[in-house]
Amino acid sequence: MADHDENVVWHSHVVTREQREQHHGHRGVVLWFTGLSGSGKSTVAGALEVALSKLGVSTYLLDGDNVRHGLCSDLGFSDADRKENIRRVGEVARLMVDAGLVVLTAFISPHRSERAMVRERLGEGRFIEVFVDTPLEVCETRDPKGLYKKARAGELRNFTGIDAVYEPPETPEIHLDGQQLVTNLTAQLLDLLRREDIIKS
Repeated sequence: MADHDENVVWHSHVVTREQREQHHGHRGVVLWFTGLSGSGKSTVAGALEVALSKLGVSTYLLDGDNVRHGLCSDLGFSDADRKENIRRVGEVARLMVDAGLVVLTAFISPHRSERAMVRERLGEGRFIEVFVDTPLEVCETRDPKGLYKKARAGELRNFTGIDAVYEPPETPEIHLDGQQLVTNLTAQLLDLLRREDIIKS
């Protein structure tokens, strides 16, 4: 393994991230949506993607279920597999940021250490933690995929919020009330992106 590592060298491109950002007209950054299943992460991230696209922002949404169809199809839901899932997604997001995109990721990502790992890899000012804070009882009522019902019945093990831990962010860049209207939450996120001078419009 050491020999392999020694022979792998990062290739610096002639076209820089700064040049790609200039081409796009905005900075590359990751908005990392975290929260319980059913909190509204994917819904809010999807609404923000539409809003950004309408503003001419080059953006891409990485969704938890979608990446498990391909990139992470070999992973289960053990702690080790969850960590590897987030590591892979973080690396893909990092490449997309290098391409100058505004990347949206919607993952439960239950552990603070994993989110911190991605933040560190992306570097200063490139990781925006978005905590979609929705009470467990509200998430259970929504239960869009019927997963809470299965978890309560003992048919689904290691389910976050039931028999697996969720560590909420302590100092997220933005703390959203997941019970508010999606339009309000989207507006709050756009305000943040403008305030941080990530997007101009």
